[in-house]
Amino acid sequence: MAQALNGKLITVFGGSGFIGRHTIKILAERGYSVRVAVRHPELAEHLQPLGAVGQIMPVAASVRNRKSVEQAIAGSDAVINLVGILYEKGAQKFESVQAQGPAIVAQVCKEQGIDRFVHVSAIGADANSSAVYAKTKAAGEQAVLEAMPNAVIFRPSIVFGPEDDFFNRFGSMAQLSPLLPLIGGGHTKFQPVYVGDVALAIANAVEGTVETGKIFELGGPQIATFKECLQLMMEVIMRKRRLVSLPFPLARLQARFLQLLPKPMLTVDQVNLLKSDNVVSQQALDEKRTFEGLGIEPRSMEAILPTYLDKFRPHGQYDERKQNK
Repeated sequence: MAQALNGKLITVFGGSGFIGRHTIKILAERGYSVRVAVRHPELAEHLQPLGAVGQIMPVAASVRNRKSVEQAIAGSDAVINLVGILYEKGAQKFESVQAQGPAIVAQVCKEQGIDRFVHVSAIGADANSSAVYAKTKAAGEQAVLEAMPNAVIFRPSIVFGPEDDFFNRFGSMAQLSPLLPLIGGGHTKFQPVYVGDVALAIANAVEGTVETGKIFELGGPQIATFKECLQLMMEVIMRKRRLVSLPFPLARLQARFLQLLPKPMLTVDQVNLLKSDNVVSQQALDEKRTFEGLGIEPRSMEAILPTYLDKFRPHGQYDERKQNK
């Protein structure tokens, strides 16, 4: 149940996505009116029940179109940018969406006198990366801080939760295949972070309780290798599958074909990303630019994964009931 409206309007670009759904729920509960700026407003209608009638309003906008950004931001008290892509398709290119897009949004915020801007990037953002995804994430961060030095930037590690693209993908594969691939041998380290914790950090930043002009790195309470993540997933879904090492050269070769699918299962750029660990940096830890510095205690994979991966068990959620008898 949404609280009485507080009279403030937040515009959320990319609000219909995974992180957006959880962020908007918190904002609505805190009484904000939310303008959800997305390319296809009809795909954001599922968000409206998260608030009171008229509290959550989808509007058409693209971070690649300055005029639409100006219209979406007009009258807002704060702006959040969640737009990002995992692979390129059509006009949705890394450069235009993740580098130029944040620059446009930040510039318009500055022009319209909006002083609260939250931008979500990713751990691994690096101008020198071999992955275009990481390069453009870094370019987007730089453009944001140039236009809005008081912006708050969050870099989450791999995000997990009910609609995630990682555990759900491999859980689905485990239902159909006796083998699961370990790209690069499965040695890449992640620091998986629960989507609800990321959403809470974003909502707190909007309210002005987070120090501005900083880049925070958000990782969960544990570091796990790619292989360890899949082993934990299989334990949760009660399935045994063989983990097969897929060396990077072979993974890149396969990705050249898989990235041609309408929804690519794997791209060459994603293979390049997996060459680097995806964990909170020591510098961020030392400077408390982490959940600790935000006063948030992140939740673990063990606590959350069973709440939504039970659908991949041999008998779904009934396995849990049988186990508890």
